[in-house]
Amino acid sequence: MAEGEGTGTGLRRAIRLPHATAMVVGTIIGASIFVQPSEVTSQVHSVGGVLLVWFLAGVLTLIGSLVCAELASTFTRTGGVYVYLSEAFHPALGFLWGWAMLLTMHSGIIAAIATVFARYTGTFIPMGTGGSRLVAIAVILVLSAVNYVGVRHGSRLQTVFTGGKLLAVVAIVGLGFALGGRVPEHFVGSSVGGDSLGGFLLAMVAGLFAYGGWHMVTYSSEETVEPAKTIPRALLIGTLIVTAAYMAMTAVYLYVMPLDQVAASTRVAADLADTLLGSGGAGAMSAIVMFSSFGALAGIILAGPRVYYAMAQDGLLFKWLGDLHPRYGTPHRAIILQAIWSSALVATGTFRALFTRVVYTEWIFFALMAIGLMLLRKRPGVSRQYSIPLYPLAPLLFIVSSLAIVVNTLISNPKDASIGLGLVLLGLPVYFRWLRRSPR
Repeated sequence: MAEGEGTGTGLRRAIRLPHATAMVVGTIIGASIFVQPSEVTSQVHSVGGVLLVWFLAGVLTLIGSLVCAELASTFTRTGGVYVYLSEAFHPALGFLWGWAMLLTMHSGIIAAIATVFARYTGTFIPMGTGGSRLVAIAVILVLSAVNYVGVRHGSRLQTVFTGGKLLAVVAIVGLGFALGGRVPEHFVGSSVGGDSLGGFLLAMVAGLFAYGGWHMVTYSSEETVEPAKTIPRALLIGTLIVTAAYMAMTAVYLYVMPLDQVAASTRVAADLADTLLGSGGAGAMSAIVMFSSFGALAGIILAGPRVYYAMAQDGLLFKWLGDLHPRYGTPHRAIILQAIWSSALVATGTFRALFTRVVYTEWIFFALMAIGLMLLRKRPGVSRQYSIPLYPLAPLLFIVSSLAIVVNTLISNPKDASIGLGLVLLGLPVYFRWLRRSPR
């Protein structure tokens, strides 16, 4: 099907392999790898252990991506995880995913990244809390407007910013290894002590969170050219690129600075620049963070409304959310709803509490998604164009890893984790209310 041609539902296919790959890379790589090392460097005290965590987290993310790839080649309808859970289990489970997304999982991450963008804008334009919130809301509205007028514009913008982001990674890595030779010692481990299994597992959890967002490319299947082929390839290529980028950035940080300094830093790339070039890294760091945050937002804002559109098509949200713009062919009302709710979360500051409590629950859905893949393999009449390698070992490993994240969160922070799980389960009475209103 040619680019821009309709799909039969009114959506227009404009996302090709480069755009889909850019979406995978751009939504995963946000600001954290440039700004603040994750809990990885505070939980693991050896250089080899830190690098191993990032590598294994990348491998597990790749397995999750390949689970998504097989499901994307089986169900090419827009909606991604929502569709996979609905088809493999029950529409109620798919609804809970969409409910959690709209409530905070997706809207909350939009608000959080927009807030990061605004805070680093303050490096160049001093502003208070109110001004920072206005900037965050403004960037949400601007990128929502870009996606409102066509998926082609949104996906191309995402591609441009992802390319720039990867150039920044290459520049930082190249500069670090080129000039880092003047540092007296390289790859200096922590003075705290040796590694422990418990610390390694906590670091793995943090690493997996840093790789989050890989599944979002599946949300726009009906706007992707040959989705059964394009999405699996984009997931594979994109995840490998991100893993290489994370490994390279971590390696150059540890090449130039002791592990203790990396672990304590809240602006690690700026500290790297200061170490190599002297003072003055803050401005360059802020520009890189703003650029990276803007690029990540472009892809995340593009992805979410497609799920709400699919839910409305199934009669599980307001019918008007399932309308497409007569000229642009985009789910314009779903885009507006997402922009309004994400802006409200920014304005009130409530996204922090909601997001931190609910975000871990997505790993419950990821585990169920992999279980669903195994169930679908046994269902008669279900065909696929791509099969995950090392079946069933690979999906089983992903299921165990996903559930380990959930159990770890429940044990380490039982109160907030229980509140978050309760907020997600509140979607069940809402689902049955919609079911009575508009039976499938």
